[in-house]
Amino acid sequence: MVRDFAELAQTSAEHPWQEITVHLYDDDGIASINRAIMDHDGPTDVITQRYTPIPGESAGLIGELFVNVERAHQAAPRRTGWSPDHELALYLAHGCDHLTGADDTTPRERARMRRRELAWLRKVSPRRLFADDQ
Repeated sequence: MVRDFAELAQTSAEHPWQEITVHLYDDDGIASINRAIMDHDGPTDVITQRYTPIPGESAGLIGELFVNVERAHQAAPRRTGWSPDHELALYLAHGCDHLTGADDTTPRERARMRRRELAWLRKVSPRRLFADDQ
């Protein structure tokens, strides 16, 4: 699913993705990542980091997604007809959007990103990511 979102997010002018690493965290775990990378306190849904290849490596984009699985599970019931799988898929889409340079610092940018990510979710049907007993 991440590969699908990355391909949808990528602009034609960029090199293809070389690697995207996905790290899964709970609220406590991602809070420390949020502090270290973003200098923000508390948990969040997803954090992204994009890197350029080191000299000598093949061209291509490299990124990391730090995703809060606990937040996805907690937030999903607040959306009508939305499962934790959909919420987690939204976080993955949002992270891929950020990896390709999208920004959500203003309400207009945030709305543009959300429209794009929801369109991607319609194209990439979320797979089952959570077990039944969670």
